Amino acid sequence: MADDKQGRDEQADDEERRQRERELEEARTRGDEAEPMRDDPGGRLGDLDDALQTHDYPATTDELVEAHGDYEIETQDGEESLEEVLAATENQTYDSANDVRSRLLGLIHR
Repeated sequence: MADDKQGRDEQADDEERRQRERELEEARTRGDEAEPMRDDPGGRLGDLDDALQTHDYPATTDELVEAHGDYEIETQDGEESLEEVLAATENQTYDSANDVRSRLLGLIHR
């Protein structure tokens, strides 16, 4: 191609077309992948996030399950109750809502 305005415009048009083709191919390739979880902890924990914030601390796993065990949490496989998520863990003491939130998010990312 000649190094003139028309040649540069054609190069730019070709690059835009190739970029669109790459994006379409990537979308086709990723079409079967599971949708990633949201980055917002409040979104994954739903109403439980607010309940944890107002809970009195320190609190044990058993106390949290007794008070909030029915709350649903978004996991990689769908939704599970707080009780189901914490069922495999030992009873431990949490000093704050942030401690509980960190533990839950760690458990649902396994």
